[in-house]
Amino acid sequence: MKKTHQTAPHYKWGEDCDGWRLVDQAELSVISEQMPPLTEEVRHYHQFARQFFYVLKGTLTIVIDGQVTNLLEGEGYEVAPTIPHQVQNRSNENTHFLVTSQPSTRDDRVEG
Repeated sequence: MKKTHQTAPHYKWGEDCDGWRLVDQAELSVISEQMPPLTEEVRHYHQFARQFFYVLKGTLTIVIDGQVTNLLEGEGYEVAPTIPHQVQNRSNENTHFLVTSQPSTRDDRVEG
């Protein structure tokens, strides 16, 4: 089934960030996300889900164990289950990226 930002379920999260659920199955989730400049999510981890962040536009910063990694367009980063992480947009431009999670992160997020 064809999916676009116009047809996929949309939600707001964090500090005025957007998400579109492109694939929303128990075993797999693919979300298109957009973060405005100078925003960040809460540090958290997932008990079971493995995630892959892939930048489509802009720069995404990911912080894991105090280590800061900047991802540019066309770059990605894999986060294993139980690893605390936080994504940020430290730039002055919108950042657009895909988050693929296996299994889905629904009811799997632990803040802290």
